[in-house]
Amino acid sequence: MIPLLKVELFKLFRESKTWYAIAAVLLIEGIILTAAYYQGATILELLLDNLRQSFYFEGNLLNGNLLLYIILNSLWFNLPLILMIVSSALITEEYKNGTLKTLMLQAVSKWQLITAKYITSFIFTALILALLMLTTCILAYSIFGSGDLVVYLGTLNFFPAEEAFKRICLAFASGLLSMLFFTTVSLTLGILLKEPAKTWIASAFFLILCSLLLKADFGVPAVERFFFPKLTNAWQHFFEYDLDLNSILMDNLLLAGYTVFFALIGIYLFTKKDIG
Repeated sequence: MIPLLKVELFKLFRESKTWYAIAAVLLIEGIILTAAYYQGATILELLLDNLRQSFYFEGNLLNGNLLLYIILNSLWFNLPLILMIVSSALITEEYKNGTLKTLMLQAVSKWQLITAKYITSFIFTALILALLMLTTCILAYSIFGSGDLVVYLGTLNFFPAEEAFKRICLAFASGLLSMLFFTTVSLTLGILLKEPAKTWIASAFFLILCSLLLKADFGVPAVERFFFPKLTNAWQHFFEYDLDLNSILMDNLLLAGYTVFFALIGIYLFTKKDIG
């Protein structure tokens, strides 16, 4: 398995689309930081002008913590879509190029090969999240400094700088599980559909559908609690003023379970289907 994993990682980072994806993530980050630098202060002052008459805010509210929270909101659509495209290509490109047939001529079992691809997808997703957090921390704190965090979730929630950073770190960890879920689904869709374009469209549709279902009110407690689209925003709950850690933990465990479930479906389909 280790040699297979090394080969898959080598192939992944040899592909130009991988580096384009990394560049796209960093470019989105740069655009957000640039917009905040030139226009963020003005917008924030307009939003909080009345509140400043009643509350005392320590330091500049346009700070590194707020920028980290804004970057976190790319987890809704931009980042998962990019990651899903790269992850699905791990299998669809090999279907397209016919290299899977060549691999199967070697002493490699189907389940080992596809498991290595899922693990490669996991590693790539984790590296991208770590890169995004690291670069944003360095740039945001060096340019905007630290300070209190203000977040609007139905109501305005305020967090001191130290508390804000702890919650941001926990949100990134929870967000990683959401990204792993989406990339796992995209790889499973790649196994099912085989063609890159079809898989990208299906992955985008799945992401959009999850976003729509997340906001829908089904009125059934079991659906609201256990349906997987309702779990993909677990990271956002770290910015509610009163933390329900048990609920957040359960959401993340359920989402991890769904991730494993979709991976097992993909492994089963791959082992049973004809490569040709």
